[in-house]
Amino acid sequence: MAAQKINEAHEHIAKAEKCLKTSMTKWKPDYDGAASEMAKAAVAFKNAKQLEQAKDAYLKEAEYHTENKALFHAAKAYEQAGMMLKDMKKMPEAIQLIEKASVMYVENGTSGTAGIALDRAGKLVESIDLEKAVDLYQKAASVFENEDRLRQAAELLGKSSRLLVRLRRLDEAAVSLQKEKNMYKEIENYPTCFKKTIAQVLVHLHRGDFVAADKCVRESYSLPGFSGSEDCVSMETLLAAYDEQDEDQLARVCNSPLLKYMDNDYAKLAISLRVPGGGGGKKKKPPVAPQEGSAGPPAEEDDDYEGGLC
Repeated sequence: MAAQKINEAHEHIAKAEKCLKTSMTKWKPDYDGAASEMAKAAVAFKNAKQLEQAKDAYLKEAEYHTENKALFHAAKAYEQAGMMLKDMKKMPEAIQLIEKASVMYVENGTSGTAGIALDRAGKLVESIDLEKAVDLYQKAASVFENEDRLRQAAELLGKSSRLLVRLRRLDEAAVSLQKEKNMYKEIENYPTCFKKTIAQVLVHLHRGDFVAADKCVRESYSLPGFSGSEDCVSMETLLAAYDEQDEDQLARVCNSPLLKYMDNDYAKLAISLRVPGGGGGKKKKPPVAPQEGSAGPPAEEDDDYEGGLC
């Protein structure tokens, strides 16, 4: 079976070479015909598990489409060659070809296809090279943003933001989250804006920037439905606990379902958050007032809410 497919592939290559020949009656090479034959050769090699030869055939197909000014088809062939390299475990070379394809898609005026290709490349490389994945997701987001497809752009920025947090590149994560949030605000997806505010607060507090965290919450008051929401109250309580170095209150908020069931990278930020000074903050004690039992601590918590940000 494999030998038959390999022979079939070589037949298509011979036909492609014939398409390229010129004569007295055929002045120009038939690049379209040659590309079509090379595509068939590539599929035959692929079915015979000859991935290196399949990759070379796809590259030849791309070359002939480029000569024929068929950029979309050339880009598709470069993508296919990239997938052969991926199957051969040559990921950097694979990503390089997919990026080349994305540039050609943009030149061809099919930017949406470029964004999809870059997103796919990001997924392929995420498990082995987080930094490259961030770069690919950011490029894909930029492509969609230029097309005014803000929902897709925001989703891809979201992938980038999470990976930046995982890489502990928190300054860049903060910038990415703000851009994400602005896009969701523009398309009036306010509930997602609330979740981005929580992520922003966690990132800024891990950066040690209380002022920036507080500002994110204050700016969110202008979002319809945010003031008084569970997200809002939770962040006000968290900021108050952080500012007052109240370990117990901070731990309660950070271990609440609202934060614990966020995307994993942000949930980890919540669980690992500590008051300034590395755990030297105060632990909640019953108030000094002479009251006993369970009524004491809630009274003090009420005072904390009164001193909150609302």
